[in-house]
Amino acid sequence: MIKRIATAVVLIPIVLLLVLRAPVPLVALVTAAVALVTVHEFLKLTENFGVQPMRIPTYVVVAIFFLVLVFNAGKEKPLLSTDIFGIAAAFAAAMATFVFLSIAMRRENLATGYPAAAASAFAFVYIALPLAMLVQLRQQWAGAFLILYLLLVVWAGDIIAYFVGKSMGRHWMAPRISPKKTWEGAVASMVASLAVGGTLFYYSLPLSTRFLQWGLIERRDGMFGLERPALFPVLALTAVLNVAAQLGDLVESLIKRGAAVKDSGTILPGHGGMLDRIDALLFAAPVLWVWAAWRVTQ
Repeated sequence: MIKRIATAVVLIPIVLLLVLRAPVPLVALVTAAVALVTVHEFLKLTENFGVQPMRIPTYVVVAIFFLVLVFNAGKEKPLLSTDIFGIAAAFAAAMATFVFLSIAMRRENLATGYPAAAASAFAFVYIALPLAMLVQLRQQWAGAFLILYLLLVVWAGDIIAYFVGKSMGRHWMAPRISPKKTWEGAVASMVASLAVGGTLFYYSLPLSTRFLQWGLIERRDGMFGLERPALFPVLALTAVLNVAAQLGDLVESLIKRGAAVKDSGTILPGHGGMLDRIDALLFAAPVLWVWAAWRVTQ
């Protein structure tokens, strides 16, 4: 527990400073590094399923995709626009399968080709695309505030679910997949997320103003004036994000349970691997990205 708290105390301020203050290309580079570490952990897990993963080709494809993200399209738009990003992501997801299967043709044992290509394609869609959506979300208007909102909503739900489930949990949610998760913890997680998400948007103007005064954000990165949506749609969005985050956690537990391991890695003391820390974001980030992209078109 002490290691878990110490790691959180060190990492959380760094992550928040990166989200609020760092230029978008730097955010893209750091996110690319996180994606590569997470993909490495995932491919390591697939070995327990009898897969012989193709590591280097997967790392190269993920790295190239993030390099495309940092393509300079102008001073105000240092990354791809939302429309172009959506097209590029869909094309990359469709082509990843063919790229990895083509590489698998070179294997001496052809029986290992399809499982390896499937693992690599899944790693790209499961890990790289959602993280890339976070990067592209960061460049949108109020992007820093939206990512801050996402992180706090997910973190609040996760923390409260852990303590409530541990102290008051009686009804197991999915004992075969995650023996410690309870319905009491899930409900507490939803309540915490709604409280944090609703509060953030209700006080979005003074918070954004204070961040601007402190030099933590540029004006385009905050939520000012008429940019703030109505409270009820925000609460509905927060509820969907919470469900997505909890499902993301369960999906990673399913993978680890099948691989017969407790953690995806050891890079974060007290927390396990990188995949253990961002599993909820991998499902929640696409939800927020779609909402933000829709908001731009209104």
